[in-house]
Amino acid sequence: MSETQTILVIEDDRQIRELVAGTLESEGYAVVEADTAAGGARQAGASRPDLLILDLGLPDRNGINFIRDYRIWSSVPILVLSARSQDISKITALDAGANDYLTKPFSVTELVERVCLLLQSTPENAGQLEPVIRFGDCQIDCTRREVTRAGQPVRLTDIQYRLLMQLVSSPGRVLTHRQLLSGVWGDRVENNQYLRVYVGQLRQKIEINPAQPRHILTETGVGYRFQP
Repeated sequence: MSETQTILVIEDDRQIRELVAGTLESEGYAVVEADTAAGGARQAGASRPDLLILDLGLPDRNGINFIRDYRIWSSVPILVLSARSQDISKITALDAGANDYLTKPFSVTELVERVCLLLQSTPENAGQLEPVIRFGDCQIDCTRREVTRAGQPVRLTDIQYRLLMQLVSSPGRVLTHRQLLSGVWGDRVENNQYLRVYVGQLRQKIEINPAQPRHILTETGVGYRFQP
């Protein structure tokens, strides 16, 4: 490696985290560690890693939701390292945006091989945007999952936040009801009424005039469009 690459390891099991970190450091990588999803998001914004290694069973947050949120502002490859060996867990993680999946217990040799392969196959222009999104008088800090409006905190539920992030990740593009339902709730929800309720709640919190929204626009019969 002509330039030292940084790998972020997000794992709450200290022994596994230290094993992974030590193995990768011995291969010449720089390693940053976190033991929670919140800490991992902050480290991702601060250290700008070239690759993430992520455990799905974190103490503060579901790893699948972490992947979905991270994918909105970063295309950095993600290697899931998890004790969940069922096919459905692997498929769910890969559908959410992970690039590879390694089941615990694992061989450190295979771990290094997977890391090398992911880094070698990553396009040169892959990376992450600024983890702060601004529109109107609103600001989203993606690493802290914090939203402010005119400098004041906006309190959003997890679903409200995920819906907002789905919308802002595609500015100017019409997102269908099906796309939004799948992105926020997965395949278990098909009722468009969920969207109407949560879009109405978001408008109350981020629009100056919720009755005449400037940012979350309705495309009648189709879906919604975000206008920065």
